[in-house]
Amino acid sequence: MDKEKKFNFKKVQIEKFVQAEYRKKFRSNVRISVRKRQKFIGEISRKISKKFGKEVLCLIDFTKKGFVTVLSPAYTESTDKGKLYQSFSHPPVFYTTHCLDRFSERTDTMENCIIALDALAREALLSYGEHEGYLTCSEGVFACEVENDRLIVKTFITFEMLTQEQIRKFYGPGMISSFPEEYFADVADDSDFILSEELPQLRD
Repeated sequence: MDKEKKFNFKKVQIEKFVQAEYRKKFRSNVRISVRKRQKFIGEISRKISKKFGKEVLCLIDFTKKGFVTVLSPAYTESTDKGKLYQSFSHPPVFYTTHCLDRFSERTDTMENCIIALDALAREALLSYGEHEGYLTCSEGVFACEVENDRLIVKTFITFEMLTQEQIRKFYGPGMISSFPEEYFADVADDSDFILSEELPQLRD
């Protein structure tokens, strides 16, 4: 009950903050272009993230002069690992505060980190069991552990941070589909390695 009251109080604060920013940015009854909307959403997301936390999601209705719907994760829990945030779309998955902070910092994401993490987790969960304690996706690697039937994601390591040895470990032949597209070469001579099944074709 206290948690619900706290969220409702925070919700009112965020709504007032967004509406004040909206009034400062736009005149009443003015038509707002898509580009200006995108720019405002980007700016307000960064401000909200800094002021109220990276777990907050705001839906702004431009037809109602900045009317805001504020959503928060369905469940949070304080543990010895710090605060855990439950995934929106994967109920058994929880993210630590450390994971949210590192993901935001390493991907330069100031909007709702849980939604962005959920999108990558959908792909990463397919690699479950490949490497104990890790899940891989095209953007990087999640460090995680299973505890009390929950998958706790402890941190996120971007693909660019991995060493060559780690890339070979996490992205072997079985994980080739997880490579980011920019790492594929159009010409064989430009590649660092070639899939074995492609070698006979290249010789021909």
